[in-house]
Amino acid sequence: MKSRYDVVILGAGHNGLVAATYLGRAGLSVLLLEKNNYIGGATTSQRIFPDYDARLSRYSYLVSLFPYKIIKDLGLNLELRRRATASCTPYLKHGHDGALLLSNIDEEVNGRSMCELTGNATEYEQLKSFYALPRVFAERVWDSMLEPLVSRDEMARRFKVDEISREAWRALVEEPLGIAIERYLRDDLVRGLVFTDAKVGVFTYPHDTSLLQNRCFLYHRIGNKTGEWKVPVGGMGAVSSELERSSREAGAEILTNVQIRALNVSGKTRTVEFHVDGKDETVEGRFLLVNFGRNLLAKFAGRFYQPDRTDEGSVFKMNMLLSRLPKLKAKKIPATEAFCGTFHSDEGYEQMILSYDQASDGTLPDKMPCEIYCHTLTDDSILAPELREQGFHTVTLFGLDAPWSLFVWDNEKMRREAEKKYLASINQWLEEPIENCLAVARDGSPCIESKSPVDIEDALGMYHGNIFHNALTFPFAERKDQVGTWGVETEYDNVFFCGSTALRGGAVSGIPGHNAAMKVLELCLKDSHG
Repeated sequence: MKSRYDVVILGAGHNGLVAATYLGRAGLSVLLLEKNNYIGGATTSQRIFPDYDARLSRYSYLVSLFPYKIIKDLGLNLELRRRATASCTPYLKHGHDGALLLSNIDEEVNGRSMCELTGNATEYEQLKSFYALPRVFAERVWDSMLEPLVSRDEMARRFKVDEISREAWRALVEEPLGIAIERYLRDDLVRGLVFTDAKVGVFTYPHDTSLLQNRCFLYHRIGNKTGEWKVPVGGMGAVSSELERSSREAGAEILTNVQIRALNVSGKTRTVEFHVDGKDETVEGRFLLVNFGRNLLAKFAGRFYQPDRTDEGSVFKMNMLLSRLPKLKAKKIPATEAFCGTFHSDEGYEQMILSYDQASDGTLPDKMPCEIYCHTLTDDSILAPELREQGFHTVTLFGLDAPWSLFVWDNEKMRREAEKKYLASINQWLEEPIENCLAVARDGSPCIESKSPVDIEDALGMYHGNIFHNALTFPFAERKDQVGTWGVETEYDNVFFCGSTALRGGAVSGIPGHNAAMKVLELCLKDSHG
């Protein structure tokens, strides 16, 4: 290890690895420092249940926002596979169990399923009209995600070309999302299905004046101009493994098990003091890239951190290994179709407004909205061959309306209670409890793991368990001083965010990693000409 590098990157998550590859290939010396004993951060895959050879992505699961341009630029060998089912939402109607099944490959299935739910074809046409709005938005915005920020006015001007573009801007940027949802859609289940994309990971409601729900919705719907979420073959760990390979080939050095002691970011030079392999070390970097949140940067720099109320995380994550798939009460839908896409439970529109209100009052909601999906129905390569043959599957649950504030006072107790409620939510639609289908470890314990926002903060340093690090931002400059920047700048010279904390950060995207690298290269170019 040298005493000085062109770039020191704090955190070897996927964004840090993206930045390292771009910078290493440009000829800069790069050192990545990672606190964990593994590389990849939230995108790593792990053998969560030691008795079984199944590598699960513990914190992140699907890919939508990772630009194909980055994959091509870095020569990543990644396969992102389409899920046959987009979503399955079970319901009880006139005493009979049904399910709204939306396919990614067969529109006739969608029209028929919507008609069974609503009794007419109108709602499906309205749903298509509504989803045309984020599609138009994505067409106008997506390419700019890898460019310097334009002003809000400039971005708005790009939407003044036709009626649908103007409507997209108004519905998604200017007014609370609930207004558009209620204007286009009538059915409570369909409204809820749409609104879940505005809630995953954040604590919000349809008419939130902060427009947090709008920003979250956009991040779930604009990826690569389609918004479709795909399964990374080999698990999310395949993404971080490819990025690790590309960054090492670009010449980056990576240290793990690093404990950062202090950062000197306010002087003329940037230094990092850390402990590794039983020794205290200090390195200097011409540039410092930070792949963690403002909360940790403030802590290491000895500054006060003042978050916004919208920065609080609200997601409960559960990983399960099943020895078999459970059957649905809605007998027309095979489990292989229902769980291949996103399976929604207790996510009706009014139900989620109620659960938000109850969680806001400091109690776990009576009914807890959640969704699950089964990675192995699209890609079973994360299972050992013998597990595949025996019919094993992995299932991931995302729980909504589970803000950090509900768990912080007694995390153990509240985690257990929340886990029971989420399982009960899923079980109401099944012929038998999902617990009966869980694989069992040698010690007799079921193969299920739950993570509250408190656990997520403890493991990954994400402020209050926010999987996006902080409140998501609109994909344009909100302030005059941000126009023309890359959205990665901090208050310190040559110190930049390269992770989800950056503007246009959030999710497994690589976008802030790319943008931080471009910022550094832009400054290097200026220096060489200066």
